[in-house]
Amino acid sequence: MSTGTNYRLGLTEVADGVFAYLQPDGSWGYSNAGLVTGDGTALLVDTLFDKALTRSMLESMGPVLAGRPIDVLVNTHSNGDHTFGNELVHGARIVASTAATKEMEELPASVLHALKGMDLGEDGNRFVQDAFGPFRFDDISDALPSETFDEALAVAVGGTDVRLEVVGPAHTGGDVIAHVPGAGVVFTGDICFHGSTPIVWAGPVSNWVAACGRIRALEPTVVVPGHGPVGDLAAIDGLERYFTWLVDEVRSRHGAGLGAVEAAWDIELGEYGEWSDRERTVVNVDAIYAEIDPGYQRLDVITALAEMGRYRYHR
Repeated sequence: MSTGTNYRLGLTEVADGVFAYLQPDGSWGYSNAGLVTGDGTALLVDTLFDKALTRSMLESMGPVLAGRPIDVLVNTHSNGDHTFGNELVHGARIVASTAATKEMEELPASVLHALKGMDLGEDGNRFVQDAFGPFRFDDISDALPSETFDEALAVAVGGTDVRLEVVGPAHTGGDVIAHVPGAGVVFTGDICFHGSTPIVWAGPVSNWVAACGRIRALEPTVVVPGHGPVGDLAAIDGLERYFTWLVDEVRSRHGAGLGAVEAAWDIELGEYGEWSDRERTVVNVDAIYAEIDPGYQRLDVITALAEMGRYRYHR
């Protein structure tokens, strides 16, 4: 399945009884979700960034879910654009990795709501409004996972097998992929950003590259990314090439004595400059500095947002 195929808002069947819910253009907050149906039941992979978006998604799934209630909700990781709509999936058993659950406890929706009112400077304020302004966080009741796991978990969905596997820390501290082997589909969560710049909130990057290898080993024919259009293993290959290239670029600048933010500005993105959200380069370079030097202190979130804003509007 090539880039852009069926990339429109809404539900797309990617295999028999397996669906992707897509939100173009896949930029900040506009994530994807997944649905696996079986006999008399269904499993949902992730919710969306706020209640309005999640409600629209669930309504669009109504015809498919007739006679098939969502009994299991899997959160692939802790970020709010994959979890903040959890409370609307009534009666579902919510499953996530132990590490992701801990991060969800530490970063409730109220923090994102407060962030929108903070003063991060002109560029930071503009960036936060661009990235998070379209979403409402003040009416969310955080619904945390009721079941956690640390390595792998098999879930039976009415005769359809779904295999969950922890591949983090990478994008976040507890990333999980959901594999539907009988359909040849992998829901990657944010291990795959397709057509946009990924962001390394946790790292190390070496774990992320290893996660790409793990997805490749599963030999899926369909890859549903956390952001961007449905694709195939070419999307994973492109992401892995990006990280390999970026690590080489960062190592040379670290060796030359540049600071992380200075290095991010110094790197010419080339073909990757065509990907959206290139301001994430700042955070990715910062993460690689921490991998090179264990004593390096990473940027705090507020500084990172301000620096991404400066990069976005002035680089």
